[in-house]
Amino acid sequence: MDIAMVGLGRMGMNMARRLMQGNHRVVAYNKTHDKTEELEKEGAVAASSLSEAVGKLISPRVVWLMIPAGKPVHDTVAELSGLLSEGDIVVDGGNSPYSDDPGHFESLKEKGIHFLDVGVSGGIWGLEEGYCLMAGGERSVYEYIEPVLKTLATGGGYLYCGPSGAGHFVKMVHNGIEYGMMQAYGEGFEILEKSPYGGSLHFGDVARLWNHGSVIRSWLLELLEGAFDEDPHLSAVRGYVEDTGEGRWTVQQAIDSGVPAPVMALSLFQRFRSRMDETFSDKVLAALRGKFGGHRIVSKADVKE
Repeated sequence: MDIAMVGLGRMGMNMARRLMQGNHRVVAYNKTHDKTEELEKEGAVAASSLSEAVGKLISPRVVWLMIPAGKPVHDTVAELSGLLSEGDIVVDGGNSPYSDDPGHFESLKEKGIHFLDVGVSGGIWGLEEGYCLMAGGERSVYEYIEPVLKTLATGGGYLYCGPSGAGHFVKMVHNGIEYGMMQAYGEGFEILEKSPYGGSLHFGDVARLWNHGSVIRSWLLELLEGAFDEDPHLSAVRGYVEDTGEGRWTVQQAIDSGVPAPVMALSLFQRFRSRMDETFSDKVLAALRGKFGGHRIVSKADVKE
């Protein structure tokens, strides 16, 4: 299938590569041209502007956005509404709030252009392992781009979730759950680290052990095992944990729906607290985010005393 990938960051770049490996024709566009040129050397069709990217696609044209939420998405959708034609498709695969999606859906629908919201999980490992994709919008449009989803996804890793906004909503809740899981691991390893046995334990071995038959085994533990193997006490990691919005939106949704979600709420607040004095559990969270998502790890060297 012909598809334009707009936004070649940590996720977009590898998604484009995976699509090319699946024999899709990828038109690549990024505001900074070095990444576009890099992908062109690997077989993509390079574009130096959004209009050029659209012009290099075969109709019906599919444009997949992997750009920051908010104004960048709003502005790009508005620009695309003047570049695309009836029957073309815009996919927002970034971490946009689900509440933005119906507006984009309706504004493009007025011109006969389709809009899908697709939540994407898999981080920097998606190129090798495949992604988990959660789609919202018209089912017929989802079925049309299913070959793209199938290429990007790990086995069984994509789902039609419902009407416009459903994909990003499911991804938002997914990230809220992720916050809670990571916080539990962080607290557990801090209890171990502060215990009388902390000095004799290798935390990488513990993570490895728990992934063999334990009820708390997970991919996150596999990543944590790798982090501990590289730095047994995470001494080079500052326990400064950022949040990218989805956790806040999930907690707000819980409030709006009257759903008690104390684990997610406290996990979010712990990230705020991490920006003060650090704890070992914060180091665990920071290391995990770096491992699964390629998120920036703040090192001791980055901190000015």
